[in-house]
Amino acid sequence: MKIDKNSRGTIALVYLFCIVVSALLIVFVHIPWLVWGIVAGMVWVCVWQLFFFRVPSRETTADGSKVCSVADGKVVILQKAVEKEFLKRECIQMSVYMNFFDVHANFWPVDGDVIYYKYHPGKHSLAFKPKVSLDNEHTCVCVRTASGKEVFFKQIAGGFARRIVCYAQNEKHCRAGQQCGVIKFGSRIDMYLPLDADIKVQLGDYVRACETILAEL
Repeated sequence: MKIDKNSRGTIALVYLFCIVVSALLIVFVHIPWLVWGIVAGMVWVCVWQLFFFRVPSRETTADGSKVCSVADGKVVILQKAVEKEFLKRECIQMSVYMNFFDVHANFWPVDGDVIYYKYHPGKHSLAFKPKVSLDNEHTCVCVRTASGKEVFFKQIAGGFARRIVCYAQNEKHCRAGQQCGVIKFGSRIDMYLPLDADIKVQLGDYVRACETILAEL
């Protein structure tokens, strides 16, 4: 199992905490059902952390015209909206919300070149609220395909997320389906697609990074 390289320190801290708490309970608390119940819970947390921060090996059919999902999660917004930071035009906004049990590694949605990247510090409100795309900590990335189409997306921190990692660099070539970053704990991805994109999913659909084709440009 491959683990995200920027999440290994987080996993180590969680494991250390669980080991220390479990050891203290075993030594100082003499109520077996309580001790072993909590220890079992700690083991579950450790396994969950490995699952949470894994980078799954997936194949994609996305390319320069087919757009795959950046993340696992549920489509919570699908509407026309103006992207005001870089594109400065009306687009189709598609937002994918990740819960605690979704993989939080993120992947490039299309083949192309990174033409814009910016990190924005901010709040950590719950990720399903509408205004989090502006107020919360987030990164913005725009990829231009070989045909000149532009796909803009945001990695948005949620209520429990405290770190966003993005591997984008200006003028970097990217391939659909390769890892582009990770968001630690609850979070959301906002994607802005051209108005003439042929949307393949609906509001409420569950999508998988790399495997689900969201649209054709």
